[in-house]
Amino acid sequence: MPRLLCIGECMLEFAMQPDGNFKLGFAGDTFNTAWYLRARLAADWQVDYFTSLGDDPYSVQMLDFMSANGIGTTHIQRITNRRPGLYVIRQEKGDRQFAYWRGQSAAKQLADEASALAKALDRTALVYFSGITLAILDAKARETLLNQLSAAKAKGTKIAMDPNERPALWASPEEMRNSIEAAARLADFVFPTFPDEQLHFGDTTPQQTAARYLALNTGEVVVKNGSEPALIESSQTSLQIAPDSIVKPVDTTAAGDSFNSAYLAARLTGTDPQRAAQAAHRVAKIVISQPGALVPMQLVQ
Repeated sequence: MPRLLCIGECMLEFAMQPDGNFKLGFAGDTFNTAWYLRARLAADWQVDYFTSLGDDPYSVQMLDFMSANGIGTTHIQRITNRRPGLYVIRQEKGDRQFAYWRGQSAAKQLADEASALAKALDRTALVYFSGITLAILDAKARETLLNQLSAAKAKGTKIAMDPNERPALWASPEEMRNSIEAAARLADFVFPTFPDEQLHFGDTTPQQTAARYLALNTGEVVVKNGSEPALIESSQTSLQIAPDSIVKPVDTTAAGDSFNSAYLAARLTGTDPQRAAQAAHRVAKIVISQPGALVPMQLVQ
């Protein structure tokens, strides 16, 4: 059974409902990706999640939720006196407003133990992480993660990442840019979002974004650009694939995560980049038409 591993932080999500009350859920960019990978891949693919959680009831509830939805939790670490991070989200005219509490988040220690990370990475077909995964770690743990990813790549594991720049999580813009580029040098797939790359790296076109990542030895770059065409660039491919239709979003949470998942699921099962991007647009359109980060899996299968 081929195995995929997503690495990062799954958080407690309190989402405001139309009646003004809040509903508890679980979400986070790499966990959202694991969710949609599980939805898009056949049962003979294993999708696992790697993070650190606490010893509190909410961590237990989160683990139960993952397992109940077919996402493997075998390698998730448990840390005494820690708990998951938390965020509150509200919608205003389809736009998301966030407030975060992650000071005691156990996920910050996910790469403290190189041996645990190496065990989780062993015999994976592909590992996925993001710029947020990098940002929540201290410098030593970030180096440990990149070293273990490099070792896994040397054994044949494919590496995929979304730069997902969040400046508030970094000590400086330079640290953010340098860390993302160091990670991209390991990647077989990179999924940048053009407006973010334009803002934080100064790119003027999606083509410039793709060229910058390819120059870092990235294998395949998929530049997302909202409702505009996605740009796919590699040594063998240069394509712009537009969505087949545009919808007014209900909630854009996890739009990029679901796109990445659908694209990777297609590519890993032998689909060419053009059809993979078309499938990714279709899945993202479904996701933004529904409230919340995690729409029911059967809607996007």
